[in-house]
Amino acid sequence: MSNKKLPKLGFLYLDYVLRFFDYSNFKGWPEKIESVTYHWKNDKTRFIKEVKRKKIDVLIGNIPATAYEAFREIARELPHVRFIPSLDTQFSNKSKENVTRFAWKYKLPIPQTHIFYNREKGHEFLKNTQYPKIVKRSYGPSNYGGYFVHKVDNIKEATELFNTKKYHPMYIQDFIPMKADIRVMLVGHKPICAFWRRPPKGDWLTNTSQGGSMDYQDVPKNVLDLAVKASKVANAEYWACDIAYGKDGEIRILECATAFAAFPYIRDWIGQYIMWSLSKGKMNKPHTPMLNWEELGKINSSLLRTMRHIAFGKFTPSYDGAYFDDKKKAYGDGEYYIHELDEQYPMLDIIPKNYEEWPSEKWNFQDRFSFKSIKSMQVKNAQNIDAPTSGDEASSIVVVQKKDLEDLFLSVKGLGAKKIDKIFENFGEDELIEILEQSPSALTKIKGIKEKTIEKIVVKWIQFKENRVR
Repeated sequence: MSNKKLPKLGFLYLDYVLRFFDYSNFKGWPEKIESVTYHWKNDKTRFIKEVKRKKIDVLIGNIPATAYEAFREIARELPHVRFIPSLDTQFSNKSKENVTRFAWKYKLPIPQTHIFYNREKGHEFLKNTQYPKIVKRSYGPSNYGGYFVHKVDNIKEATELFNTKKYHPMYIQDFIPMKADIRVMLVGHKPICAFWRRPPKGDWLTNTSQGGSMDYQDVPKNVLDLAVKASKVANAEYWACDIAYGKDGEIRILECATAFAAFPYIRDWIGQYIMWSLSKGKMNKPHTPMLNWEELGKINSSLLRTMRHIAFGKFTPSYDGAYFDDKKKAYGDGEYYIHELDEQYPMLDIIPKNYEEWPSEKWNFQDRFSFKSIKSMQVKNAQNIDAPTSGDEASSIVVVQKKDLEDLFLSVKGLGAKKIDKIFENFGEDELIEILEQSPSALTKIKGIKEKTIEKIVVKWIQFKENRVR
């Protein structure tokens, strides 16, 4: 393969943000892969110059919510650089409001949702609605600890919550009991992994740390089909959907994004797929047979998270194969050989769009209608957008107790009891989770905590999440 015909790749990194990709995920790429790190604050100009200086054609990596709007501006200054995933594809990464608007536009089933930037109208809605309801913080990192997802059973609880938390916008969903939720991961619109998360009896949370269970067997076809549909309209190279399986038999999208927890072997498959796509098929496309997760899911998770570069053989028609391979699987309305299911769910190439689908001038409501300046503003027709009339709720959260945070800090060399006490004196528990997710350097506010200690904390936090998310 001629290297001259290959684009110049660069990894998009951000200080203190978990790196989704590493060089080992792109094993076999014949050219040097550059990396460019965004240092926050006023770093846009320097970042753009570095990308141009390194002559990067493709920047690969997820962008956290707090940097999304900055990278909208950066992308416009780099019109000849392809972002993977694109900024439009990452629109849903920024906030739960964006997930909702994405689903509304493409008529994807979601819980019935109301979004208010006008506080008076929001509280008026709370007075007249039926309970229970689910309240979420829309903007920012994922829901570690359950601090940003709340079930309210009456107007008093709802009012106290919004008066205390100051969530903006007011993001409110219906609560309907569910059997379980299902996470589906996709590459090139093909499901590559799927698993159930079931709540313990009498509870509504599905996270395993509170007694929930998970398994990989018999994920329904209609769930995979919904995830594929969402991936296609998002034009996503890789994608994940959390889908609620309601007790009413309906399925609804709870979350969807390119930022999700994934074992290294899945990131290897994504890297291999991107290399195949960018090399115009000169490098091998990963072969991930349908329902591979049912077999891999039998492996102990502690071992599975260390496995790399997993490969499967492809079906080759032959007389012997026809004679011996008589194992069909009931799926949907029929029975299929596994290789026949592969034909129904092909791994497709992604053609980048040449326009902005979600320009910030129109869709960045969070900055246009900020909480500090809010008086009587509201999102135009927010309640009248065509949305489902029923909803469901579940969460893929990992519950983090104060003791978890204390143990995490105690495991870091250089942090003693006095410094840990100072951390909790200066930051609330929910604030600490956000800091660990988005801006760990804020902990340098505590006397005696240096950048080297911050790096150790970030490593421990990443390890903690990987042990609890899945």
